[in-house]
Amino acid sequence: MSKYKGFFKPKNPDKYMGNPTNIIYRSSWELKLMIRLDEDPSIISWGSEEVIIPYRSPIDNRIHRYFVDFIVNKINRNGKKETVLIEVKPANQTRPPKKKEKITKRYLSEVKNWGVNEAKWKAAKEFCEDRKWTFHIFTEKELGIK
Repeated sequence: MSKYKGFFKPKNPDKYMGNPTNIIYRSSWELKLMIRLDEDPSIISWGSEEVIIPYRSPIDNRIHRYFVDFIVNKINRNGKKETVLIEVKPANQTRPPKKKEKITKRYLSEVKNWGVNEAKWKAAKEFCEDRKWTFHIFTEKELGIK
């Protein structure tokens, strides 16, 4: 396995919601967030890909399953418990692709990915609103990556 994918071994396995011996990270950014969640004393519990949200894909108009990167139960700045769902994505994937003069396969792929991500995030926001949770997309900015 590359350094960008692997198994995370938490220092605080009791904080992990799922099986703490089977925590998989799919990017160095996810690994960075896992370390932060594991070590942060304000985090009560967390899980990786433990929440599944149905969404309708704009590509085939069918219902698919969105595995949100993280669920986090924490004590916020006001001392209140809150639940947050977090998706980890590069900033350039959090906005629609710029219109190109020449329509390339790459551009069509970016448009398709944007449409699917937008549908997933809309479903996640509604899912969270129904439960009084919060949904965040963490980019390199939130992760402190230059």
